[in-house]
Amino acid sequence: MLKAALERESIEYVVKEHKDTAYDGLFILQKGYASLFVKEKDEQRVAAIITSIKNMPYVVS
Repeated sequence: MLKAALERESIEYVVKEHKDTAYDGLFILQKGYASLFVKEKDEQRVAAIITSIKNMPYVVS
């Protein structure tokens, strides 16, 4: 959902997943599933998009 919303708004992003098969998900527990990187100029817009997605009734955060 987030990737689709960012692409719809033409916001450039990079997602770095914290999975490593050698450690069987250990870093996901410590760091979360992934990190999202966006340009500083888009930070406010992305924060608003994330908030709106989290407030949807069917999204679990």
